[in-house]
Amino acid sequence: MPSAYLHALRMLARRELSEAQVRQRLARKKHDLGAIDAAVARLRDERAIDDERVAEAIAHTEVSVKRRGKLRIRRQIEQAGITPATARRAIDAVFEAVDDEALLEASLAKRLRGRTRLADQKEFQRLYRYLISQGFESDRAIAALKRRHKR
Repeated sequence: MPSAYLHALRMLARRELSEAQVRQRLARKKHDLGAIDAAVARLRDERAIDDERVAEAIAHTEVSVKRRGKLRIRRQIEQAGITPATARRAIDAVFEAVDDEALLEASLAKRLRGRTRLADQKEFQRLYRYLISQGFESDRAIAALKRRHKR
């Protein structure tokens, strides 16, 4: 069986992983805790594992590709085993170059498929649930929907 370090290198060659994800995957491969700790320490020293970098990569992908809001992005980063403080720093860094309001409007426009007006209260509620699930703040989602509902 290859060493925990070699297993981890192969995993990291495919994609960025957090320290917690590497530990979890090595444990699934039945490596002992001492070997996992040694492999993670070596990878951290080599900067092959960097939770800050992983958090920013997740945040960047979630914003630019999936068009998600801060709350959803924070959940995604924390699910990768990254601390809330690191997640917050990554989100703040990525959102410095992003217009929150434009992101929300783009997400809403995608769902409306070219229409500028909401059909009824039922559609308002459905779109509200969608925007919340995408990680946008409740008050901002309601404001955007009200602007579309009045037109």
